[in-house]
Amino acid sequence: MAGTYQTKQGDTWDKIAYAVYGKEIHADYLMKNNFENLDTFVFSAGVTLQTPDLPEENDDELPAWRT
Repeated sequence: MAGTYQTKQGDTWDKIAYAVYGKEIHADYLMKNNFENLDTFVFSAGVTLQTPDLPEENDDELPAWRT
């Protein structure tokens, strides 16, 4: 999954996160890995974003109710 994403006109962080990771909730992770584009809310076509693999969830870091 790690790689890049080429934006399309009108893409937003949550839309890209859904396309790449399957959930909008990962938009914050995508933003952290593309810090230079943080001021962009709606993308124009042709911006290349880095799409690193999501970190693996560690059961030790989950709250008690999730285990």
